[in-house]
Amino acid sequence: MRVSLEPSYVLHGRPYQESSLLLEVLARDHGRLGLVARGARGGRSRWKNMLQPFRPLLLSWNLRGELGTLTGADQVAATPALAGEALFCGLYANELLMRFMQRGDPHPGLFERYQAMLATLAAGQPPQPILRLFEYHLLNAAGFGLQLEREADSGEALASDAWYLYLPERGPVRRDPAEGTDELVSGAALLALKSGEPAAAHLRELKLLMRKLIRHHLGDRAIKSQQLFV
Repeated sequence: MRVSLEPSYVLHGRPYQESSLLLEVLARDHGRLGLVARGARGGRSRWKNMLQPFRPLLLSWNLRGELGTLTGADQVAATPALAGEALFCGLYANELLMRFMQRGDPHPGLFERYQAMLATLAAGQPPQPILRLFEYHLLNAAGFGLQLEREADSGEALASDAWYLYLPERGPVRRDPAEGTDELVSGAALLALKSGEPAAAHLRELKLLMRKLIRHHLGDRAIKSQQLFV
């Protein structure tokens, strides 16, 4: 299969053989895939210093089996300037994509959300709300969608003034806030996540919820980039 000029981002790259790179790429219409960029580390490579994370690229490749060969790369816009916490958040999002998304499983909507997230981070806006929303949409795309409308036990609509223990395989179960556990999340926070507008007051409990769910679905392997920030 030959693909030409596909909007893409490099998620990760590592040296491969003497002068090549092995890339993990997120492509708009083809999902996550592995590409070999032959000679990309050579001094005369036309791709030298271009195949970096967070750069909007148009990539072309030939694909046979699971691993393809890069045949063309062009940068199509200015590189988002990510530094400090924004950079750590971008690396975290890249690692989540590599851990959750299967190769060859396209999600154009998630690609657009990733692109929007990078723009938001580069603009210096608070990163936590956009990260929580990205995690939410990523879990949905990976087949681990959250139940944010009804209580798991009763089937009743979530109440904004109630508190819940979110069980990964069932959904939100109402609990007494007097239990005093950090695992409880308010109905208001769950509904705000569903609406796409989490307020500052919801961010701590949503962060704990997302870490719990991600850890549940990924197992014991830690998210390395998560260790770069609290």
